[in-house]
Amino acid sequence: MDNLKIERTKSTPYIFFDAASGRLRVEGESYPENVVKFYTPVLDWLHGYFAEGADNITLEFKVAYFNSSTSKVFMTIFDLLEEYVTTGRMIEVVWICDRDNDVSIECGEEFKEEVEQLSFRIEAC
Repeated sequence: MDNLKIERTKSTPYIFFDAASGRLRVEGESYPENVVKFYTPVLDWLHGYFAEGADNITLEFKVAYFNSSTSKVFMTIFDLLEEYVTTGRMIEVVWICDRDNDVSIECGEEFKEEVEQLSFRIEAC
């Protein structure tokens, strides 16, 4: 499977999903004008990745700011990951944020509460 790479813009994050290593990264700010259009390739890639039998992945989020529409998409991604973890796959989510960014830490904690099946770690650096 090919890697997925989407370059960062002013309102969208850098996304790099490395199929070989199972390391997936979302980094930057996310407030695209059309959140569904922007994140559809990400969701499609994840579905394809799991369909090909991926076993272990680590998804790192280092998003300093995101809007409510992006929050809904993140939850959709987490729900998708929870579906796959129930099939025996090892999936870890790492929420990386600045230790001084209380809002980002709180958002990570809220996401963590919503996903009971996933290994979800918050790293405040």
